[in-house]
Amino acid sequence: MVNKNASSGHKLGQLIGDWYEEYFVLPLLQGVGKSLNLFVDSRFINRNVREGKILWDDLDGNSVDYDYVLEIGGSDDKLGIPVAFIECFWRRGARHSKDKARDDSGKLMPMRETYPTARFLGIVSAGDFTKPARDLVRSREIDLFYVPKEKIVKAFSSCGLIMDYPDKLSEDDKAKIVEKFNKHFTVSKKKAVKKALIELASQATIESYVDRVRATLSALPQEIRLILRHDSMPIAFESVAAATKFLKSPNFNMILPIESYLYQVTYSDGSEFEKSLDNLGELRRLHGQIAILTEHMNKLCRG
Repeated sequence: MVNKNASSGHKLGQLIGDWYEEYFVLPLLQGVGKSLNLFVDSRFINRNVREGKILWDDLDGNSVDYDYVLEIGGSDDKLGIPVAFIECFWRRGARHSKDKARDDSGKLMPMRETYPTARFLGIVSAGDFTKPARDLVRSREIDLFYVPKEKIVKAFSSCGLIMDYPDKLSEDDKAKIVEKFNKHFTVSKKKAVKKALIELASQATIESYVDRVRATLSALPQEIRLILRHDSMPIAFESVAAATKFLKSPNFNMILPIESYLYQVTYSDGSEFEKSLDNLGELRRLHGQIAILTEHMNKLCRG
């Protein structure tokens, strides 16, 4: 949605960003979803099971908004099991690229520790996104699908739309560009630019992205370790001296120990997942999600 109070340059950025998210990235991920039998959630898809933003809780209980979430068993009326979290954006200029890379990757990384099935974390970016920024994303083991600015500009210009301008252009001239752009940026034109961009990016590149998602999700558990932990009741001291005295001959109370569980998984790609759980019910629920992902991918391989 375009902010009417924003500058002309910002308005144009919003128009292109919304187009990129809805017309290029969403169909790209829907292709992934069709190939892997996954539900693709996006702000451009209305679902009865949620209102507004696509919110998922992290380990600390914070609700975080994501651009796309791919789910096993998701539907209009039911939230599925998340297997992929993906952010996307368009950047006209290189300024603050590394900050953007740090923010989006930092937003994605907690999902890896929160959900054992969240095997794929990705960013689909377009525009002027610097090499140091791209390297930062990859260093955090987050997949990057990147479309250079030149291809975006060429896709629009091939359809008769000007969407780039000199940095020192006056606000009045920017406003004229945006007004003309918005007037001709119809649904049919949006589809035409999408088609042009797919040709420029190449179908092989798009298919390789689907293969990357499949390969990541197909890395299945090779070893699962379940650990029962018994912790003593806490012993509190009001001074360092008292604690020091106790440690000379410690006696921890294990009559009524506090039970907890540790769930550890090693996947075939060498990655690992570990999570502490308070009770057996949580342990079973978490393992059930792993079992569903494993069976889902095995069915795809057999089918």
